[in-house]
Amino acid sequence: MAPPITVTHHPMNIRSIIEKEKLNHSNFLDWHRNLRIVLKQEKKDYVLENQTPNEPHALPKAAHDAWLKHIDDSLNDSCLMLASIVPGLQQDLEHYNAFDTIEHLKEMYGKQARTKRFDTMRTLNAMKIEGNGNVSTHVLKMKS
Repeated sequence: MAPPITVTHHPMNIRSIIEKEKLNHSNFLDWHRNLRIVLKQEKKDYVLENQTPNEPHALPKAAHDAWLKHIDDSLNDSCLMLASIVPGLQQDLEHYNAFDTIEHLKEMYGKQARTKRFDTMRTLNAMKIEGNGNVSTHVLKMKS
């Protein structure tokens, strides 16, 4: 008799969403949202929100281990970010940790992102269904 077939469940490779489209000067909002999704799933998104703390001295082992984990997660996140941006930006950011990288990118693209969001909201607010227009067509137009 043949041995039973076992099915191994692999976690979904969610990193493919960040690898699919690299940051290229014009897609910061989409790239940043996808990066946060990936890091949240990997439970490493905290390094984007918190500056890397200084090394704890004379503290319990648990505090030192938490610091080492933060350093390791920050390194992994910054490598993921560098791998998912165009080469010109990689050179500018290769010496930053994850927190500093995302802060620098927010400075570079924050105004552009706010302007894009404002323009999108203004366009949405200006949309009105025309006469006896089809509601589903109007909704599709708004989604696009």
